[in-house]
Amino acid sequence: MLFNKNFKIINIFVILVAAITSIGGLLFGYDTGVISGAILFIREDFLLSTTAQEVTVSAVLIGAVIGASISGILADRYGRKIMIVLASIIFGIGAIFSSVSPNVNALIISRVVVGIAIGMASFIVPLYIAEVAPINIRGALVSLNQLAITLGIVISYMVDLYFAPNGSWRWMLGLAVIPSLILALGMFFMPPSPRWLISKGFESKAVAVLKKIRGIDNVDKEVNEIEQTLLLENEGKWSDLLEPKIRSALIIGIGLAAFQQLTGINTVIYYAPTILEFAGLQTATVTIFATVGIGVVNVLLTVVSILLIDRLGRRPLLLAGITGMIVSLGIMGLAFIIPGLTSSLGWLAVICLMLYVGSFAISLGPIFWLMIAEIYPLRIRGRAMSIVTMINWATNLVVAITFLTIIELLGASGTFWLYGVIAVLSLLFVYYRVPETKGKSLEEIERLCIGRD
Repeated sequence: MLFNKNFKIINIFVILVAAITSIGGLLFGYDTGVISGAILFIREDFLLSTTAQEVTVSAVLIGAVIGASISGILADRYGRKIMIVLASIIFGIGAIFSSVSPNVNALIISRVVVGIAIGMASFIVPLYIAEVAPINIRGALVSLNQLAITLGIVISYMVDLYFAPNGSWRWMLGLAVIPSLILALGMFFMPPSPRWLISKGFESKAVAVLKKIRGIDNVDKEVNEIEQTLLLENEGKWSDLLEPKIRSALIIGIGLAAFQQLTGINTVIYYAPTILEFAGLQTATVTIFATVGIGVVNVLLTVVSILLIDRLGRRPLLLAGITGMIVSLGIMGLAFIIPGLTSSLGWLAVICLMLYVGSFAISLGPIFWLMIAEIYPLRIRGRAMSIVTMINWATNLVVAITFLTIIELLGASGTFWLYGVIAVLSLLFVYYRVPETKGKSLEEIERLCIGRD
């Protein structure tokens, strides 16, 4: 009902724009998920130690930190659209070289290249969608990016499952070039961001774009609102991020960025088959098959979040989802130490991981990306999102590159309980710091965040 009611009052073209752009999220999801199955065979071909496995998996995150750190300046200077095209081309090149890597060092370098593209796209895609979306369904449209991420993960798991009997990890990695080509071609037909056009003085072009994506002739109110924001403030600088009136929004973004990763989600995405091996599932094919089920839950609950995010709001979903993550992590930790569960531990682990991933999918998964596209003033939005996204990837790197080592130090139970404690801290952070942004214009949200200090 929510979608039916809202779709009647918007131009269908804006939905197409969001859907095409969200393929950038699919690239993100595919590479995130495909390595979980591929690493089972890469470690055998290249005789990798635990540390080497962590570096191979995490190499893409090193690139993502680099990509996120440079994409803010580039997106503000050259525009959102052209940078998404560039990111898709870089991703395709990295995917091809990953698939033909003759040794682990070449594979690591190729995955760093892929990571640069992912880091760029991971913040520019939701930024672009937020800037073209109408207020009433902005949350749903921006969350299409997260849905695309989860679809990419499921597709990658299915690709892993298909090639698992032959251990063809090169095909697993190389097929990522297909969605990268689709995104590059699709973005050529997409309009530039009207907000970016106005910020660069191209008002007539912005008006034409707004008329097309809104499906109406009178867009004067929206243009005036954007222009008033620009008139109140000078062109953004990096030093602006340290201003007291920006501080609260920056704290919110940094907190959500860090907690989204430190609660352990990508240990599941990157290492789900490995976790299930620890829990007693024996063969690579069985563990990857079970992982597909976890990925399907991720997709379905992301759809639920999209349906509810503009109805219930951001805060209720965050609080409910993080609570579910805490419960599932606690049960997972118990399951690994309770005597007598050895025979059924593998499938209990599957259920717990499904609950955990599903809880993440309705909360920190989509809502983090949505909120960082909403809470910053236009003049520094690109720079702020770049910093926050870089922190997100940096914490992702820390978690991914330490997971197997922490398992060896603390055991499976201690590791999951550690993530559970961090999830409790994230719940407190959301309760006390994160505002509700449902139904507010980007300019209203700016005033709301400024007022939180």
